[in-house]
Amino acid sequence: MTIHQLSIFIENRSGTLIKVLDALKTANIQIIASTIADTAEYGIYRLICSEPMRACEELKKAGVAVALSDVFALEIDDQPGRAADVIKTFSEAGISIAYLYSFLLRGKGILIFRTDNTELAVKIIEDNQLRSISEESLQGLA
Repeated sequence: MTIHQLSIFIENRSGTLIKVLDALKTANIQIIASTIADTAEYGIYRLICSEPMRACEELKKAGVAVALSDVFALEIDDQPGRAADVIKTFSEAGISIAYLYSFLLRGKGILIFRTDNTELAVKIIEDNQLRSISEESLQGLA
């Protein structure tokens, strides 16, 4: 029910992001979604891609500090307030969202997020019949 996300640690200086992007380009790996959270000295570049395991290997070969983590990907209707409804469901169950990013894909909203309680999140997704996206279906979109 979770998918793999790459978390890449990059310094806040010219050229560090392009090293990551060039390594993925050379490996012919498609980026599906990404976000950067930064501090004064470094950033965490989180991304969902077509082949996360191979991307992790290729980035390590290129000398990039990278880690794989499990996150949830939910498909929601592209309607005002739908993301709020979904997140409220988790909040009411006492689940905190560590971080979230979203995008639109083929007329649907996609929420990517990490929680503090994976087991309970899985139960909430199942009990509320939320549409979880598998890694295989994301690969088909790339």
